Amino acid sequence: MRSRNLLRLALGGLPLLAAAIAVGVLPAAPATAASLQEVTNFGTNPSSLRMFVYVPTTVVARPPIVVAVHYCHGDGPAFAAGSQFNALADRFGFIVVFPSVTQAPDGCFDVASPAALRHDGGSDPVGIISMVRYVEQHFNGDPGRVYATGVSSGAMMTNVLLGDYPDVFKAGAAFAGVPFGCFAGPVSWNTDCANGNISKTPQQWGDLVRGAFPGYTGPRPRMQLWHGTADTTLFYANFGEEIKQWTNVLGASQTPASTDHPQPTWTRTRYTDSAGAVLVEATSMQDVPHNLPVVADAAIHFFGLDGATPPTSTPPVTTTPPVTTPPVTSPAPAGGCRVADAINAWNTGLTANLTITNTGGTPVNGWSLVFTLPAGQVLTGGWNAGYAPTSGRVTATNLSYNATIAPGTSVGIGFQANHTGNAARPAAFTLNGTACTVT
Repeated sequence: MRSRNLLRLALGGLPLLAAAIAVGVLPAAPATAASLQEVTNFGTNPSSLRMFVYVPTTVVARPPIVVAVHYCHGDGPAFAAGSQFNALADRFGFIVVFPSVTQAPDGCFDVASPAALRHDGGSDPVGIISMVRYVEQHFNGDPGRVYATGVSSGAMMTNVLLGDYPDVFKAGAAFAGVPFGCFAGPVSWNTDCANGNISKTPQQWGDLVRGAFPGYTGPRPRMQLWHGTADTTLFYANFGEEIKQWTNVLGASQTPASTDHPQPTWTRTRYTDSAGAVLVEATSMQDVPHNLPVVADAAIHFFGLDGATPPTSTPPVTTTPPVTTPPVTSPAPAGGCRVADAINAWNTGLTANLTITNTGGTPVNGWSLVFTLPAGQVLTGGWNAGYAPTSGRVTATNLSYNATIAPGTSVGIGFQANHTGNAARPAAFTLNGTACTVT
């Protein structure tokens, strides 16, 4: 019981955001406005999951489908509000499905039962696949471009979905999860797995995945993995076990083809096939606990949905620029800027996902975003920008790959911070010295 309560505190401590989410009944035709909506009667659903879907106002001709799976004690609308997947869908024209648990008291997905760990076996995976089929049939979703991502319990389900349904998913991104089959057992909580005490050979882990769909010989989905070294809920050892599992399943070398540092305290390794294609990408976050940042734009890039060049085995190294070197910036665009700030807070920490939009008519070439952290907040990490100092008046500066913001386009950045009770967002933002509208 104590382990179960710890799971609630740590996995379920991610809060429901206060922002209201519009939830309705989705018609058979595509929605006319970009809002999160609920679908009922979407197909076979043995565990009574709820289905929420986000359809951007503008989608590509055959929109890809991203299944975004929430954490324990969360739900679909909370994960939608606390992540950047919908904003990225607006930019790149894909559809996002947010499954939502109803039957489990702790709001965790079933990743332990024999039914959940078998192709078409039942439980939550079958309901999620029904959601995917519904989007394919009613929104012209592309069955050749279906992806899964999730955090904590959702990361564990991402591993399960890719193992159960290699014929459905092209790739996945798991933030703080465990290998497929690690939680298997008669109860939903597996202390040995959570504590990182289950270790198998790559072949043994791979056999668990292959055994979920006997006889399947088709292609397998690529996997992106994220984990904090200070995770004391799903211990960091699980990260290495996931790497062993998916490199074996995908036939990649156990030795990384490249290593780089997207942030100074992050280490990213990539594992390739003989042709150099990246099959597994794994990012270790030094001193980051279980409540790690969900770097949605990196997941979307790994899926190949942002129009950029797919990951290769020899990526350019991008690190936070030294704080002693000021960025070269252009004036703020005439017409201004807008910053959307989504806070995801728990008892002593928070993550903030910021979307900077150029609402003017001229490009921004090099930028600095300045804001003041509320009292008691101290930065512990960040992504897609350099940050200095760690408290008080903070300046976020562009990295090499996101220095330009064209008119009408956006850049997503974010940070993680500790707090002493005040989890409020900054009251104001300035971009290159000009005040932005805050939403």
